[in-house]
Amino acid sequence: MPTLSTFFGIIIRMWHDDHPPPHIHVEYQGFEALVDIASGRVSAGDLPRKVAAIVQEWCLVHQQELQDNWGRARRFEPLEKIQGADRD
Repeated sequence: MPTLSTFFGIIIRMWHDDHPPPHIHVEYQGFEALVDIASGRVSAGDLPRKVAAIVQEWCLVHQQELQDNWGRARRFEPLEKIQGADRD
């Protein structure tokens, strides 16, 4: 699964041809969750509260890039990296 971004120990990934609605896969220190791209909210799984808040804000800031990558993933095209919340 391609990694889109890594920041503060949080790993953001997206599957090619994944099921709707548009979402990302988030991993952090043994926690795993699906996060809705449109709202930035955890839709399945679990994340610590502070991590969920960081990911939500990051999703909202990078909304267009995430949506663009979702489209690429649905077409089996290479995904583009997205700058992390730590600006790295």
